[in-house]
Amino acid sequence: MDINPAESNIIQLTEYETQYFQFHEINHAVGVDLYKNYKTQVDVEFPNYKTGNNWKLTAKGWIGCIPLTPEFSLRINPKVPIQNLFGMLEYAYKLKSFRFLEGLMGCQSMEGFYSNLAHVLAHKILERCHKGLYRAYLPKTDQLAYIRGKLDVKQAIQKPWDVKVKCYYEEHTADIAENQILAWTLHIIGHRGLCSEQVSSTVRKVYHTLQRTVTLQPYSAEDCIGRQYNRLNEDYRLLHYLCRFFLENTTPSYEKGKNTTLPFLLNMDSLYEMFVAEWLKENLPPHFTLKSQERISIGKNLYFKTDLVLYETSNFTPRYILDTKYKKPSKPSSQDIAQVVAYAVSKHCPEVILIYPSSLTNSLDLLVGNIRVRSLTFALNDNLDRAGQIFLKNLFPS
Repeated sequence: MDINPAESNIIQLTEYETQYFQFHEINHAVGVDLYKNYKTQVDVEFPNYKTGNNWKLTAKGWIGCIPLTPEFSLRINPKVPIQNLFGMLEYAYKLKSFRFLEGLMGCQSMEGFYSNLAHVLAHKILERCHKGLYRAYLPKTDQLAYIRGKLDVKQAIQKPWDVKVKCYYEEHTADIAENQILAWTLHIIGHRGLCSEQVSSTVRKVYHTLQRTVTLQPYSAEDCIGRQYNRLNEDYRLLHYLCRFFLENTTPSYEKGKNTTLPFLLNMDSLYEMFVAEWLKENLPPHFTLKSQERISIGKNLYFKTDLVLYETSNFTPRYILDTKYKKPSKPSSQDIAQVVAYAVSKHCPEVILIYPSSLTNSLDLLVGNIRVRSLTFALNDNLDRAGQIFLKNLFPS
């Protein structure tokens, strides 16, 4: 279900690759906008003698779509096959129960990838609307012509002539955060302008259905994490995980106005780390326990934050520190080695592993003092589960 965007001019890059464009292909003002507002995602070198009077653009570790003007947009394509991008997403955002891969593997573009996910979310929210939205009791205070809940006796005595009395009561309502997150996410998707007309129509339909009972309130990706679920709203857990994906990968728009198309940008370094962490949690031997993003204090107001730490389950002793590196150098950099060794020293851990998405020309296996430093591959260019099993075999050699 790929889509053909309406933009008349789309330039395309591939992550971590450099491409040249002729002087007339990119308007100078558009180049300035790209340079000023998206330098995290793209290196921009303006036309000059060194570039042969061409634009030189180098994509960094991000993929997605950046609308720069109504007529001009930039697409950054992944090196990873689109089907593996879906697979990474399943693990990273805990979406395996969605089983959304079936029938969605035909898409070959970032717009198709985004549109498919939006369709899944809208369809699942519509299913919940048909079942009935989750409701909860919320405390309310209001001036009423009748007594409801608890009466404010003090005010009633002070103003006996007032025909309306102040009451404290609880209202059973669907206008709660659980549903407001869904509405806000659909609102964001609608403003990105990346979906096919068919999916956009479905998103609008579901959004208007929610609007009947849910007010539009802004939410962040963090609001989708750590929510409380019960037997009445357990299905919201997966909906909120998918909402988190959309909200997490929305970048601020640099234009004003309600009709602005929003950029969709996915940080592949972050996704790779999340994917490896969640895959390992499901596939590690039982005598190991994994901790993610653990803070290691090294002094007053000083700390490290590690990607992943593997502990021996029996005594919770740190055994391996794992650090994902979503890049393809010929060999690990001195800076990366120094970083993970510092982690290991502060954690009293005997071994560190640098994890790359593809094999290095010069792999690493050496001792730095008493700490073993290795580089391993968790490949993304083939079957992800098979690649994971190869990674585990190399991590725990017999």
